[in-house]
Parts: sequence; C-alpha cells; structure tokens
Amino acid sequence: MKQHFTSSLSRAFGRFASRKHSKKFQNLINRTYVTMMGLDMSDFNAPESYSTLNALFTRHLNTPRQFAMNPSLMISPCDSLITEVGTIQDDRALQIKGMSYRVDDFLGADISSENKRRIHGGEFINFYLSPRDYHRYHVPLDMQVTKVVHIPGKLYPVNIPTLKRKIDLFIENERVVLECFTTHGKLFYLVLVGALNVGKMEVSFEPNIQTNTTFGGGVYEYENLHLQKGDDFGCFQMGSTIIFLGEKGMIESDVMVGSSVRFGQTVGRVF
Repeated sequence: MKQHFTSSLSRAFGRFASRKHSKKFQNLINRTYVTMMGLDMSDFNAPESYSTLNALFTRHLNTPRQFAMNPSLMISPCDSLITEVGTIQDDRALQIKGMSYRVDDFLGADISSENKRRIHGGEFINFYLSPRDYHRYHVPLDMQVTKVVHIPGKLYPVNIPTLKRKIDLFIENERVVLECFTTHGKLFYLVLVGALNVGKMEVSFEPNIQTNTTFGGGVYEYENLHLQKGDDFGCFQMGSTIIFLGEKGMIESDVMVGSSVRFGQTVGRVF
C-alpha cells in the first residue's frame, strides 16, 4: 500500500534516531537535542548515558512518581499539555477550539455502534505530548482492556498550529484505540494518536502492533487483561497525543485547557 509522505519522512527520521553513532557524536546529538528542546532531565539519567536518540526519547524515570492510590481518582497518563477538555456533543468532540471531529469516525469501524453510542454525551480530554516531554504513557486508573484496534493512517504533526488548520487531523492520523472498562463497568477509550517524526507507538502488552510500517492494522481482543493505575504500558517515539473519551457520568474532570500536567497528577474524579 502506498503511504503518505508523512509516514516516509517519519520512517527516515526514525532510522536516524535508532542508529548508534560513535560515542562522541552521539553525545553531541543528545546534548544538542536536550538544549534545543529545553528538556528537564532532573528525573532521568544524564543525556550522555543514552546510546541512541530514540533511547533518549523513550527514557524511563529514575524514581517512580507518586500518585493518589484512591481508586476514585484518575491520574494523567503522561506529561503533557491539555489542548482541549469538555463534553462530547452527540458524537462530536473538539480537536481544538472552534474545530470538532466525529468521535464515531475517530474510533473506527471495528468499535461497535452500541459502544460508540455509550460515550455520546460523555467527557473527553486531549493530552498533547511535545518533543520535550517524557514520552512514556501509563494507566490512568485501574482498568480492564477488552479490545485494541490499530488503525493505519497519516502522520501529520499534532502541535497546536497544525490542529488549528487541519480539519479532521485526528481521524486522518494513524492511531491505536484501547477499549477499556473501569472496575465499576464504565466504558472509556484511550486513543494513542501518531505524529510526524519516527511515528512509532509501542503497546507493551501487544507486541504484534507495529505502527508506521508498510503493513499494519488489526484488531486484538482480550478476556482477562487487567492493568493497574500507574502501570507503564508503552511509549511514543517522539511527541504525540493521547485522547481520553469516557461515557456520560463516568468522570468529573479537574483540568483546564492550556494547563500542563504530569504523569501521576490527579485530573478527575471517577464515578
């Protein structure tokens, strides 16, 4: 299948980012990236310790983050900027202020119409990870995953300038849709949205998912897959976006558009 130029560009950058250069040159690459992007490395190893630029992108925390263990509190799955938050009106949510998209199309054909209807009127939160952010993502609350859908697509940038000018960007971009349930049976979705540069999204519990390839796509179903709040379940290999979509009455969010959040920070109350 012929891929969009954004995917080809991202694969080319990915090859560079995954290559091990000489120690001296790799140190220069890493230090330059940290300086240019303004990375805060206080929670991580020194830039020189990472063998590739990709290893720096996907770095692990040195010390586990503390978060509220109360099961009724939802935490941020990542370090990010809240670009939008609000109510799903019928089946439409905001990509950015003044520009909406159809949630039913975003979730794709492999999510049942019944479950799509369940989130109409619910809440959404858009978490944007910039290239300077910690790139790993974590489980926001105790949950059961029943289905994962990999939807191939383009890899447009997901920064605010592009969100403002590109209609249906979230629907066009490659994404991985996680269908989840709370311990009380409330339905919600976590959607990983790919972006320009590298374009790889890892899902640790499903290694068959290979994003930004010349093949791809697939549906994976599970009977007994339970994840605990705070679990690391993968990473973006560069900045991107996580979209939370929850059924009506599931969550009362406690974040505002334009606020920065960190993984582990409480972002809402679950009912």
